[in-house]
Amino acid sequence: MPELKIGNKALEFELLDSNSKKTKLSGFLGKKVILYFYPHDHTPGCTTEACEFTEALNFFAKKGAVVIGVSNDSPESHREFIKKHNLKIVLLSDTDKKVVKQWG
Repeated sequence: MPELKIGNKALEFELLDSNSKKTKLSGFLGKKVILYFYPHDHTPGCTTEACEFTEALNFFAKKGAVVIGVSNDSPESHREFIKKHNLKIVLLSDTDKKVVKQWG
């Protein structure tokens, strides 16, 4: 696995979002992307993290950035998680953990 450093090209991937729509990382070209990986929807720490990213979304948007969370939960789980906590961030499903492994 290559070490990711500032200025390196990000590793491309395509995953399903919470609406089961295919989403490519390259679809955010021209924006700064805050990409984070988390273990599971609905767990205390992951809920806090997702809520804090949502609360800070205006700050990130002013900087031209989007927030994308990736876990191995299903799109359906993400939909429930988003609805329950009124999340405004993008959540992607890596059910086979391929991207998680790719990114280390």
